[in-house]
Amino acid sequence: MTIPVRPGAARSAVRTAAPDPLAALLDLPGVRDAAGAARAGIDRLLGHRVLRRESAGVSAESALRGARASAALDGVDVPLAELRAGEVTNPVVQGSLRTSVALGSMVETWTRAPGQVLARLHVLAAADLADRADLGRPAPHAGARLSGLFSVVTGTTAVPAVLVAALVHGELAALAPFGTADGVIARAAARLTGIARGLDPKAVSVPEVGFAELGREAYDRALAGYAGGTPEGVAGWLVHCCRATEHGALEGLAICESLLRG
Repeated sequence: MTIPVRPGAARSAVRTAAPDPLAALLDLPGVRDAAGAARAGIDRLLGHRVLRRESAGVSAESALRGARASAALDGVDVPLAELRAGEVTNPVVQGSLRTSVALGSMVETWTRAPGQVLARLHVLAAADLADRADLGRPAPHAGARLSGLFSVVTGTTAVPAVLVAALVHGELAALAPFGTADGVIARAAARLTGIARGLDPKAVSVPEVGFAELGREAYDRALAGYAGGTPEGVAGWLVHCCRATEHGALEGLAICESLLRG
């Protein structure tokens, strides 16, 4: 059984038999250690004492910072203070914000009906960017590959959640199924995957900030490597996502500390 994801990407890099078609991802160079470091970073965040009483506030701030960073990765970087004050009307930023705020209501549906959630994400992210008739409708070229990706989202695996999230992210970003707001959607779907699979069940880390801190050029380069389909390219993308997750956990810790200080 091959991994049911993008031909030329993870499928060409990893082939293995049932019952766990993703297991060999851990044998790619540097991936196992990077995944462990990401998990450790998230665990440090989840152990912060503020989360015993302020997890909702941390999650809300995480959503705001994540929306800003996701828009920045798509080329629209705005000051956090302006976004917080409601002074930003840019459609990319507004779409990213709507998407980020709505993720909590989609967690349970994501693992059962990912196509439904993906359509909703596009409606939210691209409402001011695409024709209304095109909202929530993947392009014809995406059909078979999306079906394969959905089997990953709904399937079971012992592979760390951070790697499953990275696969979801890479597939959607490389495939660009809608043609508008695909980057925002890919990052939102990756975050959903991490929440649903127990990586960050409280949604208090900010992986989008992690990617932004590592740099847009590094992000684009790692994604191109994944899309190229070599084992090295796929490994590079997975490791990059793990490092971004570590940085995102540090951002979550910074939010916790700011709430602790009042």
